[in-house]
Amino acid sequence: MTTKDIAVEVTGHVALIEIRRPPLNFFDIALIQQIADALDAIDADPEIRATVLAAQGKAFCAGANFGDPARQEADPQAAKGDPADSLGQIGHLYIEAVRIFRAKKPIVAAIHGAAIGGGLGLAVSADFRVTCPEARFSANFTKLGFHPGFGLTVTLPELIGRNNAELMFYTSRRVTGEDAVKMGLANELVPLNEVRSAALKLAREIAECAPLGLLSTRATMRATLADRVMEATRHELAEQTRLRSTEDFKEGVKATEERRIAHFKGR
Repeated sequence: MTTKDIAVEVTGHVALIEIRRPPLNFFDIALIQQIADALDAIDADPEIRATVLAAQGKAFCAGANFGDPARQEADPQAAKGDPADSLGQIGHLYIEAVRIFRAKKPIVAAIHGAAIGGGLGLAVSADFRVTCPEARFSANFTKLGFHPGFGLTVTLPELIGRNNAELMFYTSRRVTGEDAVKMGLANELVPLNEVRSAALKLAREIAECAPLGLLSTRATMRATLADRVMEATRHELAEQTRLRSTEDFKEGVKATEERRIAHFKGR
């Protein structure tokens, strides 16, 4: 299965989904939908028991590219800061994101570079993360004048603890691969050139287990996760829609593009 932005390869009982939007692999509704569709197809194939989610380029996923002129042309009302349009665009994206959380089979994310904002949300949707010292993890929403999304207000605290999640949310700091492993954000730390192979190795180890037992156990462990993420994204969306029309959000995006400290005014 190959689409515009992803490719899927199956070897034995393991599927590899590769995001192909280098160098930074910015996401939008189309990309998240393609990943969700691929996971649906994997769930329907009884021969596949585990999945690796990886990416081309220098980043795993650098989040949404708010400053992309092409994005503004495709979404003209968003360029005007129209909250109603924002509701529709981001709302549809989160519907697709919840589909990823409803996938039935274990997913290992290979994080070889930055996983930022919604890209972090995508990384955390996987069961496990293999990373390297060069990787960077960041929930940079507040630095943009924005509210966390992609269900991170549910998934991140459960993964690394409430206070560590608050620290990432309130500072928007970048967490290194080493620190990610220490805080439980990632499971394995390997050299950069071994990230994908180590992720595939872990997926093959998972795939050696009995498929029915594996599906049953994962269903128990993640029983209510997708529903809780869906509920969380409703609140996240409402806050993001409200904040997207503020001066601070426009300043946050501009400051990020210009690689400078933002001058927020609280309005």
